[in-house]
Amino acid sequence: MATFVLFESAVGYGLFEVTEFDQIGQSVETVQQAVSDMARFGRIVKLTAFKPFPSAADSLEQINAISEANLTDELKNFLELNLPKVKDGKKAKFKLGVFEPKLGSIIQETTSVPCVSNDIVGEVIRGIRANLSRFVSVAEADMKRAQLGLAHSYSRAKVKFNVNKVDNMIIQAIALLDTLDKDVNTFVMRVREWYSWHFPELVKIVNDNYQYARLALIIKDKSTLSEEKLPAMTEILADEAKSKEILDAARASMGQDISPIDLLNIEVFALRVIKLAEYRQKLHAYLNDKMHAVAPNLSALIGEVVGARLISHAGSLTNLAKYPASTVQILGAEKALFRALKTKGNTPKYGLIFHSSFIGRAKQRNKGRISRYLANKCSIASRIDCFMDQATSVFGEKMKEQVEERLRFYEEGTAPRKNASVMGEAMEAVKGQLASEEAGDKKKKKDKKEKRKRAEEEDEDEPPAAEAPAKKEKKDKKKKAAEAEEEAPAPAEGKKKKKKEKA
Repeated sequence: MATFVLFESAVGYGLFEVTEFDQIGQSVETVQQAVSDMARFGRIVKLTAFKPFPSAADSLEQINAISEANLTDELKNFLELNLPKVKDGKKAKFKLGVFEPKLGSIIQETTSVPCVSNDIVGEVIRGIRANLSRFVSVAEADMKRAQLGLAHSYSRAKVKFNVNKVDNMIIQAIALLDTLDKDVNTFVMRVREWYSWHFPELVKIVNDNYQYARLALIIKDKSTLSEEKLPAMTEILADEAKSKEILDAARASMGQDISPIDLLNIEVFALRVIKLAEYRQKLHAYLNDKMHAVAPNLSALIGEVVGARLISHAGSLTNLAKYPASTVQILGAEKALFRALKTKGNTPKYGLIFHSSFIGRAKQRNKGRISRYLANKCSIASRIDCFMDQATSVFGEKMKEQVEERLRFYEEGTAPRKNASVMGEAMEAVKGQLASEEAGDKKKKKDKKEKRKRAEEEDEDEPPAAEAPAKKEKKDKKKKAAEAEEEAPAPAEGKKKKKKEKA
């Protein structure tokens, strides 16, 4: 049976025939030996047909289609034209070797050409790639240039696709937020321990880390603390009584004295910690804005931070939308799940969604049920956010109301509303929003058209200020010239009469 091999390169499609496939096809090792021997490989493999790509854009399009296991019309026509014809109802006496198994199955379904994809075909394709310059009359430098250009274009297209997926920004932001939380807490504890050597009573009075670091910058040396600094401390603490307590504690403090250079180091480090804490607040606000733009329903249902953690753990919003509710429920508790499966114990009831306020408000006996219900709603919300063109948080707000009602049902027995009626209300609200937005867009367009018409009418009625004086000057010059012409003939006629009288 004849064997053909399809090879996709940066410059075109190639169809090769393996003439001695039965001899070398016994094992992968024999094929590798044949590939390493260039003279022998040239006798085994022969070029049957080659179809060059007309442009770099067409090359990128064909390679993208192959990577997605799609059979293009160009490749289909190329195979039908150059492969032996197969009569209807008869079995083909050849087979086609391809590198991608999915592409081979598509070719077999579409053209009825039997395809094979295995290690031996892969080794033959590797040999063709290494010796392509011997089969195709393309300079090696041009071949490398084409491969490099196609690689850059293909990579750029893939990276551009990832850049458009703005949920990547959410993944990076929540990861940085978690890192900042750990670092800020570690650094503030270092500030507390460092400054407590000088003023140990301040730790008991001020519990907040951010406020402690700011107060350390204001107080500095406790011996210099006076009533002049009370307004600044009150501004930080928002409590005048605490400020006076700090002042009294500084006067009766048991802490050690500190040198100016040591105090300077503490101030510099505290200032860095304060800047990190302030940046953490800005990053949290940025994450909230991103979540409202990318996943508004998930944010409205479970909160921005928990929703961002779900997206980050799943890898993307699309992956989260593909997960069933049972997976979303235990997302983040994989270790506990596999440990329970291994030891045949109880599986976990919740993972990352445990940080939601709903599960914290539920009683211990209802935590599993509310987590299952919440995971179901999270799965629906993520799918709406992923596949809906118009960004809206109406569905998330309605589903949050449903979770509240279900929680109330578990606690008090109040019957919740049916899902169909709640989703109907959400659809009506979304339609109302879309209608109002369309009306607003039409009104804006109408106002713009009216403004343009008014501007055009004003331009037609009133000549430009720069042209008006020029026209007036031209008219004045024309009038003066006409008057000069009328006055000029009179003296000429008088001269002629005088000449006639003398004659």
